[in-house]
Amino acid sequence: MQAKTIPINVAQLRHACSSCSLSELCLPAGLDLQEIDRLDALVNRKRALKRGDYLYRAGSPLQSLYAVRTGFLKSCVLHDDGREQVAGFHMMGELLGMDAIGSGKHLSDAVALESSEVCEIPFGELENLSRDIPNLQQHFHRIMSREIARDYGVMLLLGSMRAEERLAAFLLNLSQRFAARGYSATQFILRMTREEIGSYLGLKLETVSRAFSHFQNEGIVAVQNKTIEIKEPERLRGLLGQCAGH
Repeated sequence: MQAKTIPINVAQLRHACSSCSLSELCLPAGLDLQEIDRLDALVNRKRALKRGDYLYRAGSPLQSLYAVRTGFLKSCVLHDDGREQVAGFHMMGELLGMDAIGSGKHLSDAVALESSEVCEIPFGELENLSRDIPNLQQHFHRIMSREIARDYGVMLLLGSMRAEERLAAFLLNLSQRFAARGYSATQFILRMTREEIGSYLGLKLETVSRAFSHFQNEGIVAVQNKTIEIKEPERLRGLLGQCAGH
């Protein structure tokens, strides 16, 4: 009986994690079947969000980490004067909530940009399980390090770029992330508004719109509503090469 049920559990876990970062927390980590079952029981808690729903709010206590299964979310901070600063965009296969690990409280809001689903990972239980399974802890730390390094690298690049270079870097980053998940690297839908892109890149809405128009006039991209087609990816990368020479 046990020989029949174990393969089903493994298959279910493979299917559940095929499009999210949890695949890095379990199967590639060299876990045995009993450990996989324990992890499966921990993370098999899904939460659906509608557009505009908050996953968590700034100042709320850390209870769980969240892996995006489907959809798109943004993390943002509300300034004292009412302005919103977008801190990041998160797609399937990425973890949210790590900003609260140090202080125990979230530093930003997390908001769904479209209908989304996340896997909820209770942080206390994850810590306990990680102590029992060293491989799991090592892989979790590796994922955290990559997320931090990616955000840090993006901010360093944006600080030295002009407006069109920032937008080019943003589009290329999205392209790479979509491609890594098996989607088209050259055609995708922008779930965020131009204003949200500007907030993330440190640009005014008018500047973002002008940059998109310039790219379209030059034949680098084709824009139809929220659908973007990168027609000349090498020319976009060339803009970043110009930045390196500043």
